[in-house]
This record gives sequence, structure tokens and C-alpha cells, in this order.
Amino acid sequence: MVDTSTLRVFEPYPGVFAYYDGRIPGKRLYSQKPNWLDDGAFELGAASYAIVDGAEALVYDTHISIAHARFIRQHLEDRGVGKITVVLSHWHADHVAGNAIFDDCEIIALELTARALEENRPRLESRDPPIRPLVMPNGLFKTALTLQIGERTVELHHFDIHSADGNVLWLADQGLLFAGDTLEDPISYLAEEDRLAIHIGELERMRTWPIRRILPNHGSAERIAAGGYTVEFIDANRRYLEKLTTKGEISKPQAMSLKDFIAEDLAAGAIDYFKPYEAVHRRNVVAIMSLSDGD
Repeated sequence: MVDTSTLRVFEPYPGVFAYYDGRIPGKRLYSQKPNWLDDGAFELGAASYAIVDGAEALVYDTHISIAHARFIRQHLEDRGVGKITVVLSHWHADHVAGNAIFDDCEIIALELTARALEENRPRLESRDPPIRPLVMPNGLFKTALTLQIGERTVELHHFDIHSADGNVLWLADQGLLFAGDTLEDPISYLAEEDRLAIHIGELERMRTWPIRRILPNHGSAERIAAGGYTVEFIDANRRYLEKLTTKGEISKPQAMSLKDFIAEDLAAGAIDYFKPYEAVHRRNVVAIMSLSDGD
């Protein structure tokens, strides 16, 4: 059984809840052996969200375990929510692990997400910990979709960032973007390093939106609790990817130090340094160098 004693609930805006767990040194939830939950999502910090209006709620991602998803559902039902709609940001394990708790709800995702989940079903169901059964989405859309959650209008939009099936939530009346993994503090974990040019272009498109604040799935608990990140967060993520793809940058001696690599954006306060991302950065650099070696 996964421990949820460290799961924290924030309400950065009225009716917007963040369910945050992780970034707790020395703490493990699942096993002392290496596994994706402890050594990825929990170590780096993970949040799922709920948008609530009256007796209706939208849950954005089902978190990193069945236990976390059960906590979210109970929290919403205790507040009088009777109808829950789930929206998936993309297909990765730490965003769909709790789907089974919502198997009686509408689970909405991009067609790309449904395809990726089906293609990766054997991998997801055999990982440690396993996501079994993998409950699939039952409501699909192609590019954009508008939902009504009580009196709140929530827009869903496809952005090809981090993963080809990135899906963000947009509360236009508040200028509030729920970014999933399209943005990450301090840097993006490269899942599709051969497609960075596309991701950079999509970040440029995102930057044209009238965004006031951003709530990512992986970021600082303090920033999320206080209302999220400014639009400079988008710039910092884009600059990181551009620097990775700039000839000569990753061959410099200081390239292997994340703190040095992103010093400008750290100094500006757009992002925060978090030491476990040093390993993520080293992995990213190696992935990019491997691409170059294959040319």
C-alpha cells in the first residue's frame, strides 16, 4: 500500500485544489528498491488538480497511485461533489496511475493519449509499481474541447510539448493555465528528445496566450500553493531546450551542472533550483549527445 501521509492539499484559487506530494528528502512511498514512483514522480514532486463548482468537479490527472486517487475522490465527495469528470494531461505513468478509482466517471483525453496508452499498455501494466488494471479514457477529442463544470468554463487544448499528446487546461476568465508536463520547474524531463524543435515552437505558441498564472504538475509546492508561476516560466523552459539544442553549449565543461546551465533564469526568479533535477539534466544532456552521435 502506498503511503499518502505526506500528501498536501492547497487551494491556490477558490474552487481550485492542488494535491501535492513529494520533494521530501529521505522519504519513500512504495519501496526501497528503485522504482518509477519513488525515484521519479515523488522525488521530483507531483501535483494533480481539481476544479470545483458546486456539486461538480473536474480532476486533472489521477496522480501517482491508486491511494492518491482515492484520497482525491474522497476529498471531493466530502465537499459535496457528486459528479466528477477526469481529464488526462498525457499518457505517462505518474498521470494515469489512479485511473481505476474513477472508472465510473467520464475520463477525457486526446485521441493521441488513448493511442499511446494502448500502445504502451504492456509496459505500464508491468512497471514497478504496476498500473493494473490500466483504465482507459472513454471520451476522446482531437485538438480542443470546451467543458462546463457547474458555472465554470474549462477549455482543453493540445500542445505538443514534452510528449506528443500534451493536453493543457485553460480557464480563460482567470488567465489560468494548468500545464501538465508541458512546463516543469526547473527544467523539462526530456521524454521525446528527438522532437525538441517541435516542442520549442509550441512553447512559442503558448507564450502568445494572455496567461496570468501557470500551475504545472511538477514544480515547487510553495509556488503552487501561492498561485503558481508567471509567464516567464514559459521563457525559462524554452531557453533550456534551445540551449540544449545549440551547437557547442552541451560540450562545455559547465554544461553538466544544472545550476550553471540555467543560472540566468535562476537569478531572474523565473524558476527555482532543486538539486534532484541535476540527475534529470545529466540524463537530458546524454540523450541529446546520443542524438548527435547518431547523425
